[in-house]
Amino acid sequence: MVFGITGQYLWCVVPLLGFGVGWFLDRKETERMTIFRDKSKLYGRLLQDGEKPSWP
Repeated sequence: MVFGITGQYLWCVVPLLGFGVGWFLDRKETERMTIFRDKSKLYGRLLQDGEKPSWP
């Protein structure tokens, strides 16, 4: 036991920390992928003049 950190504490904190890091990375990847919405290379078509994108 160093500075009050026990094995029980680690069994609780490490999975929560892993979940938080995974959630953050997933949000960043989703944010990055928004630049590809309705682009021809991803969906295979171009937007017509005056056509609204499929996302708000």
